[in-house]
Amino acid sequence: MTELASQGGLFAAWLAVAALVFVVLLFLPAPYGRHARAGWGPVIPARRGWILMEIPAVLVVAVLFAASGRTREPAAIAFLLLWELHYVQRALVYPFRARHSARGMPLAVAAMGFLFNVVNGALQGTSLFLGEPVRGAAWLGEPRFLAGTALFLGGMALNWSADATLRRLRRPGSADYGIPRGGPFELVSCPNYLGEIVEWAGWALATWSPAGLAFALWTAANLVPRALAHHRWYRERFPGYPARRRAIVPFLL
Repeated sequence: MTELASQGGLFAAWLAVAALVFVVLLFLPAPYGRHARAGWGPVIPARRGWILMEIPAVLVVAVLFAASGRTREPAAIAFLLLWELHYVQRALVYPFRARHSARGMPLAVAAMGFLFNVVNGALQGTSLFLGEPVRGAAWLGEPRFLAGTALFLGGMALNWSADATLRRLRRPGSADYGIPRGGPFELVSCPNYLGEIVEWAGWALATWSPAGLAFALWTAANLVPRALAHHRWYRERFPGYPARRRAIVPFLL
């Protein structure tokens, strides 16, 4: 009982930080990409910054899985594969395919991303591979796992497709932006962010864990304000920007 109370307090604190981050980001967009601005200290190449931010998620969860004694448990293997499918792409594929701005990324932003992924990776890995009860092979047939996995993969497909559209829109090394068009971009300015929110909502459902839910809420706390900032930026920069588009939720937000 004491351990459960301790875990509940930990997740409550983690979600309180997410709420604070949400409020801050509504008024102060993270200073990288199109929102880059001076005053954030040393700048590193954007590709290096992305790798630095994301690689802890690849490593921390894999290490906790290997140390858990559940390396032959089907549900644990499935969770690890879903996690690594996202983060290997994000840490080791996306940075080399994206057409990064020559302006780079503040080292402070990369360091904050690194810290987040260390903490979040530790929470996910500890919860799923050390703390939660053994799920067993039967969990793979559970409606929650099947629906969550479908959401996860569907959100990932949307995220990757939107990233590809944005990549084609910019010349290598250019700081220029254009209006993305076609597919989900006709409905929202940031389908890449919508896809990632759907993806981690699917993760929360598939894992059915406090850690998974906390990460889904953190994802929304980070990406909804950034999508709103992107949407405002598009409208200010392009007078003919499509009026019917919303920022991140079709027809609503």
